[in-house]
Amino acid sequence: MMVKKELRKLKPKKIIKIRLLSVFIVLISVFSSMSCSDDSKNRDTDYQESAVDLGTHKLRAYTVSKKSKYLVVFESGHGNDHTSWYSTGKSSEILSIAHFLGSDVLLYDRAGYGKSEFNTEPRTINKLRSELENVVNQFANGRKVVLVGHSLGGLIIRDYAIKNPEKVAGLVFIDASHEKYNHFSQDQINNFYTDYKKMYGANSGIALETLQLIEDFKYAATLPNLPDVPVIAITSMKIDAEHNAADRQLWYDSKESLKTGITDFKHITTVKSGHFIQLEEPKLVLENIRTMLSKLPL
Repeated sequence: MMVKKELRKLKPKKIIKIRLLSVFIVLISVFSSMSCSDDSKNRDTDYQESAVDLGTHKLRAYTVSKKSKYLVVFESGHGNDHTSWYSTGKSSEILSIAHFLGSDVLLYDRAGYGKSEFNTEPRTINKLRSELENVVNQFANGRKVVLVGHSLGGLIIRDYAIKNPEKVAGLVFIDASHEKYNHFSQDQINNFYTDYKKMYGANSGIALETLQLIEDFKYAATLPNLPDVPVIAITSMKIDAEHNAADRQLWYDSKESLKTGITDFKHITTVKSGHFIQLEEPKLVLENIRTMLSKLPL
């Protein structure tokens, strides 16, 4: 069995912040150009921070309402809260994203991340998907959603789309995890969990989600094809000390397998950024989300 170095898929928030220093100036320029064309409109719109009460725990959500036909929902990767979509880590940047897309947007923190409360039930993909359903139901107001998933978030939105095909207008996968590539030994999981428990606590989202990763990818292998909605996948093919050309090809092929049964499938690759494409090439990600929205019925 091939065991991959998966720290790039399991980066906690502190590691992300180190990466942010290297791209901070570029990102500030990008987000500034996205918002400067109509600053008054951004000042007239504010993002809302609210709670989603699941009974056992509450999740924190961040939204901008522009009364659009579709709701764009961002699902973060393993080890990351909603700020993994922002260049500076400031939630106010949701305004620039919403303005650039011209759409209502929703970001949230899964249990044990950010301001969301802990939940000690097994944090399986099935559980994470069911909680995403609750979050979407609170804000969609009957609208279809465009789901954007990074890393493990790609597996969560995939499960959501399969279970709720009538609610999904389109899917955007950002360097998404996949069972055809992601393999862990139990020793790896034990080591990851021990480290994350020390760093973030035994009930943190990253620690509890780590315990389920082996079963999660076994579960993913049982999933049927995606519903036939437009799909865009953006994949890093950057070669570095951990990832050679053969490794990147396996990574690419795993995303190619998502297109089975899909009429409108677009697969984009980049060598300019690593796993956090949304941080290193935010315009690439946002432009493709906007492309997705332009494909949908008005």
